Amino acid sequence: MTPDTHAKTPAAKAYVFEAGQANFENEVLQASLDTPILVDFWATWCGPCKTLGPILEKLADDYAGAFKLAKVDCDKEQQLAGMFGVRSIPTVVLIKDGQILDAFAGALPESQVREFLTRHNIQPATKIETPATQVDDDSVPAPRETPQAAIARLQQALTATPDDSGLKLDLALAQARAGDLAAAKTALENLPGELETDDRAKSLRAHIDLADALAGAPASGELLARIERDPKDFAARDALGLRLLLGGDANGGLDQFLAILQADRGWNEGLARKRLLDAFRIVDDEALVAAARRKMSSLLF
Repeated sequence: MTPDTHAKTPAAKAYVFEAGQANFENEVLQASLDTPILVDFWATWCGPCKTLGPILEKLADDYAGAFKLAKVDCDKEQQLAGMFGVRSIPTVVLIKDGQILDAFAGALPESQVREFLTRHNIQPATKIETPATQVDDDSVPAPRETPQAAIARLQQALTATPDDSGLKLDLALAQARAGDLAAAKTALENLPGELETDDRAKSLRAHIDLADALAGAPASGELLARIERDPKDFAARDALGLRLLLGGDANGGLDQFLAILQADRGWNEGLARKRLLDAFRIVDDEALVAAARRKMSSLLF
């Protein structure tokens, strides 16, 4: 029996999985809202696939979760391969934010696959962790820290370690949440390269983008009156969603963006979808985000 040279190495298993029609929507399309997914269309009889497969699996391990690798056996998943217009194998498709971003065909060498990933800002994941708030009694939840309290704590910490880039990024996030966008933008501009792909940096960018979009928007009362007169005044819904989201009513804000998406997902070049993706990065309520993601996925797919 010929050995399976396409088998996953033990180290890569955390970031490599088999995909097919049964799990494609949840584990590829929806999962790509958080993490880019490379989809490897291959077959057991394909010689070039046996060359490319181990390279992709090695990179999945090297990049430590910066992307995940979904392997689609074209013999078993002919309909799925047809949906993607696969005409030759191996074909590799990059999916991000639920959309096809790019693709390549053929057994590229490792250096060219790395260039492909770099072109789309996919870099090996960093090992930076956000300090957790310790709680002595697990039965009592820790009180939520206000942005102002976080700023004071982090500024004090930085006096002891002024070159700690991670603390500076945490401080910029707290400043953005407190409304000090000028300080947050300055910190983002001076962010060192190794933190560019950090989740906190993505959250900071999203917060700044949303706050910039809100600048100059009418007051909530005026926006509500416009929507009451015309439920399809999507500009008013968008602005109201931003006001609610950044004002602390995440559920209300997400509902406005979802309402636009449901009525006209192509409005303003798909702006509601972009708003939702940015909102998911700044909302702390994981259950609320998960529910909104499911609604978004059902509307898009």
